[in-house]
Amino acid sequence: MGCETGAVNQGDLIAAYLDHFATAAFAAPMIELEQMADAIWATYLSRDTVYVFGNGACAALSAHMATDLSKGTAVGLGMPPQQATAPRIRVVSLADNTALLTALGNDIGYEYVFVEQLRGLLRPGDAVLGLSGSGGSPNVLRALEYARTVRARRLGLTGRMASATELVSRCEIAVQAPSSMMEQIEDWHVIYNHVLTVLLRARLRAHMAAAHAAPR
Repeated sequence: MGCETGAVNQGDLIAAYLDHFATAAFAAPMIELEQMADAIWATYLSRDTVYVFGNGACAALSAHMATDLSKGTAVGLGMPPQQATAPRIRVVSLADNTALLTALGNDIGYEYVFVEQLRGLLRPGDAVLGLSGSGGSPNVLRALEYARTVRARRLGLTGRMASATELVSRCEIAVQAPSSMMEQIEDWHVIYNHVLTVLLRARLRAHMAAAHAAPR
């Protein structure tokens, strides 16, 4: 039996929140996740870089994704410095440099904090991954628009709020969480990060195994 607090039945709220995932898991954006993994893999093969960015919880996820997609997929962790290892996925979070973010936000405007970083970093062949639960974050949208001019791959994670069309329309590949509740959107995004990490780790290991097995 749920514990009632005032007019709120906490047990019902918990059950409703968690039941969403059991139901919506069957509507997972499988094709888009595979396409996003393919795009990151193509960036890896060309030895280019993936830049990830977002605000709030998406800023935290930006750092999380940079960690998982680099360390979580790596082959040969902990090897001696003089011993060669397989190339690794290059992933950079644009949400981690507090000094630069606050300098750009204070001196120019918060909507420029990501695009101004990309102006000094982004090259054709790179990929950008914009994270926005609402899909309407101006600084994320501005960065995606700039990436188009550089001919970089444009990827995004968002949800099903009405404003999500803003991000989707600026991306070549967008994965949308099947919810319009921000908390659930953010939960799905963490899951998608882990799905991408598992996919790319498996692909990297298969790639390395094939390379070692090839005649020399």
